[in-house]
Amino acid sequence: MKLENLQIVRKKNGLSYQDMASKLGVSFQSYWMIENGKRGLSYETAIKIAEILGTTPDKIFLSEDLTVC
Repeated sequence: MKLENLQIVRKKNGLSYQDMASKLGVSFQSYWMIENGKRGLSYETAIKIAEILGTTPDKIFLSEDLTVC
């Protein structure tokens, strides 16, 4: 899983950790832990994150080429 892509795509969308946490309905700490690989990520959460960022989970978490996001 390419968690570093998540931070890149989040920043490209102009969103902070707090913005993402609020949109996901989780605490800042919970989202930070997800993005930094300290907490597991369910497929359902990956789908929600991708929807917020306007892309698909595969493009964020599996893609080598971020130009597709």
